[in-house]
Amino acid sequence: MSPYTIAVVIGSLRKESFNVRLARALEKLAPPELKFHYVRMDDLPLYNQDDDDHPAAPVQRMKDEVKAAHGVLFVTPEYNRSMPGILKNALDHGSRPYGKSVWAGKPAGVAGISPGATGTSMAQQHLRNVLCYLDMPLLTQPELYLQMKDDLFDADGGIGNPGTRKFLQGWMDRYVAWIKQHAH
Repeated sequence: MSPYTIAVVIGSLRKESFNVRLARALEKLAPPELKFHYVRMDDLPLYNQDDDDHPAAPVQRMKDEVKAAHGVLFVTPEYNRSMPGILKNALDHGSRPYGKSVWAGKPAGVAGISPGATGTSMAQQHLRNVLCYLDMPLLTQPELYLQMKDDLFDADGGIGNPGTRKFLQGWMDRYVAWIKQHAH
């Protein structure tokens, strides 16, 4: 079977981001037919509708990367009970100009990790609202928000905790089936 390209959109710019680590660990659980492409967002200007007809080069690059993907994986921390600004900025850029959204129809999954006990549940709820408006078929169950624990990741960047690895494998299996069902 031919590979499916997954655009990985990380809502964190931090060098030692837990969410980058989670995305890499999820990638290790995916079958070889999924190819993960990490979308760069650190150079995107703030969204300004005046630029819709002539997007900056980084914006066009991001839009092209998402267009080329069969699906999207959002992995995000929670900032002040919502999604980080960098993620909202990328969503806004990709959705414009009106009627030319690169997000529409792209099947998506949402994951996240944070030190807090509720993980990234509120950020994901806000993100899910936006993704539904952007017409992205969204894997809704199981939800994947984790609290960072010392034994979560192993030395190779995989998932060290067996119970968590089993849960994440189940999530990945559902995500793969979702992508196959909805990818164009």
